[in-house]
Amino acid sequence: MQNTATVRPDGTGVVTIDGQEPTRITGHSVEDTRRALLGHVIEHARRTGQHVDVLARDPEAEHRLRVHPDGRVQPLPAQVPPAPATPVPQPTTTATPPVQIQPAPQPTPNGTASVPTPAPRREASPMTQTEQPIQTRREARERSFLADARMSAPPPTGWQAFLARLGIKSGPSPEEISKWEDERAISQHWPGPRTIAVLNGKGGAGKTPATALLSAMFARAGGSGVLAWDNNVTRGTLGWRTESGPHEATVLDLIPRTDELLTPGARAADLAAVVHHQTIDKYDVLRSNPLLLSTEQKLTPDQLDAVHAVAAKYYRLIFMDSGNDEGDALWLRMIDHADQIVVATTTRPDHAEAGRLLLNALAERDEHSARLADQAVVLVSQADREEAQAASIAQGFDALARAVVTVPYDPAMRQQWLRVDNLAATTQRAYLRAAAAVAAGL
Repeated sequence: MQNTATVRPDGTGVVTIDGQEPTRITGHSVEDTRRALLGHVIEHARRTGQHVDVLARDPEAEHRLRVHPDGRVQPLPAQVPPAPATPVPQPTTTATPPVQIQPAPQPTPNGTASVPTPAPRREASPMTQTEQPIQTRREARERSFLADARMSAPPPTGWQAFLARLGIKSGPSPEEISKWEDERAISQHWPGPRTIAVLNGKGGAGKTPATALLSAMFARAGGSGVLAWDNNVTRGTLGWRTESGPHEATVLDLIPRTDELLTPGARAADLAAVVHHQTIDKYDVLRSNPLLLSTEQKLTPDQLDAVHAVAAKYYRLIFMDSGNDEGDALWLRMIDHADQIVVATTTRPDHAEAGRLLLNALAERDEHSARLADQAVVLVSQADREEAQAASIAQGFDALARAVVTVPYDPAMRQQWLRVDNLAATTQRAYLRAAAAVAAGL
């Protein structure tokens, strides 16, 4: 049976060893909780006289560790199953020497745990310098003294960072490497603006949350220059679910100023009068007015072109939320401007079916629309806690789209404010994965 030491998203921890009743631990911080979990495992190894192989988990990654009765801890290869427990032997040659730490005391009756002090670690002996191969003159001339500014490995987080502070070197887990690669993918800047349309012909399929949260992911990772535009003139609610600026401006207020904002003398700061900056998630929102009927705020295709020209001048990424009428002139003009589409759906069959029919219709519309359909990203959100169809719905889209990402049920998605920090760690990871899939198509 696998031994586990898990740090939960709320900072509490639980450790299970040899199938015994789980021990729950609450420290004063996440760091305290990790230390207490590891101390509990050390105490068990000391009491039984056998080393313990344990899977150390947190919401982002997991690491395999071998804990010895004398307090030594060493990382195990991520892909190699832990060895069965044996009486304490001195370790044979390993790539990473074990490090001895003092165990944490058992949790007090109220569930809190004090923080043990790690034993002083020995200074590593200097490595033997090996002779470098002789360089040719040409190689020497081409070798720069400047280091590559690009990061070659993800910075340590979670258990890896905790172990590093104890002097235990463990490489990043596959999960951490994957997350780091996704973050790098969405932090890049492309030469020229990009427009992403978020689509589904059914209301309630998750278009607005997808628009807001994808915008947030790109803005937080890559910096400013991201706009979320509510291109739904029939009760578009992007403005209701995002932060309001010091005004009530909508796209209707931008239209009379498009010529002015397209002149050489216009300034990016002038847009602050018509867009709503998200102070936490770092993107801007261009609202529609959900209080007006569509007939009272109907844009012409030419007006949409002008608004898009302004957006493309001042923003590097434009995410367009959309209405439900796939035959509307504004909806079709949005498709004409799009560089990529995201089809948002829940696990409800009618939402998924609407998404499928939309992709089929685009594939038959024209060459540009067909390319968008072929390169689409589909985002499948679990509709409620009991739903278990996300995998099957996603599988149904595999042959229709370039990428399909599932999002677990998260009650924070039902809150009024759509903010990344309100989401569970698993939901944030899913949206990061979805954003990376979008980035791959830009």
